[in-house]
Amino acid sequence: MDLRLLRAFVAVARCGNFGAAAVELATSQPALTKQIQQLERRVASTLFDRGRHGARLTPAGELLLPDALDVLQRVEAFERRAAQVALGVEGALTIGFGMSGIELAPRAVALFRSRYPRVEVTLDDMSSAVQYERLLAGSLQVGLVRLPVPPGLKHLRLQQDRLALAVPVGEVVSRSLATWLDGRPLVRLAPERGPGLTAQITALYAELGCRPLVLQEAADLQTVLALVAAGVGPAVVPATAVSTASEAVRFIQFHNDAATWWTGAAWNPAIPSPLVSHFLTAASQVAF
Repeated sequence: MDLRLLRAFVAVARCGNFGAAAVELATSQPALTKQIQQLERRVASTLFDRGRHGARLTPAGELLLPDALDVLQRVEAFERRAAQVALGVEGALTIGFGMSGIELAPRAVALFRSRYPRVEVTLDDMSSAVQYERLLAGSLQVGLVRLPVPPGLKHLRLQQDRLALAVPVGEVVSRSLATWLDGRPLVRLAPERGPGLTAQITALYAELGCRPLVLQEAADLQTVLALVAAGVGPAVVPATAVSTASEAVRFIQFHNDAATWWTGAAWNPAIPSPLVSHFLTAASQVAF
């Protein structure tokens, strides 16, 4: 169905004559007449009684007018929403975060939501490696990941993180962290849950020349910190985890080269979206 024909039908019905409707539609009266005739052939019904009185709806016209109005209203609503989606004001955004983004993600999402309340945001916890896979596959739009990113993705540096030793408040730790850690049983995140973090910690141990033992593994960083707070054992974690730890845990930062890395936002440039651009702006404004 040609929407021009429906608009012509509605205009004539509203104006009550072809001349006024033609002016409203910025067309000629003969052209408007042809459009109405074309629509009448299409619906196999006469829509108007024409005469000196103007143009009055026939019974068929009265029955079909509400449907024509409904179709046009739906089209207009679709066009308005499509424009909002194109501007990044409406839509859905899928965001991933892992250990490196555990502190940054909530702040970035909160700022983004305050600016774009009609965008549906899905925030999922997953390792950087899984985020890379999903970004490349197109099932994830933005990832807050450990840098660098693999080929095919773009990234924006947001903040630098470093490893820290988490211990219960009151536990005495010697100045030589390498000596203190060597052979000591530690709580750690399960390597499959944070392969990037595990590799970073392994590199730190190599630089320090120590070999801690594994006392217990946990499936998430919050559980690791809860075990530390309970006195089960110390753990090496990202320093930004301090925002999620209880007051029963204190952090001692490592200053070795192997202890630092960059966290950033990653996205797939082959799948452009204004929502991604808006989120990157928000994330860069809350990073430190």
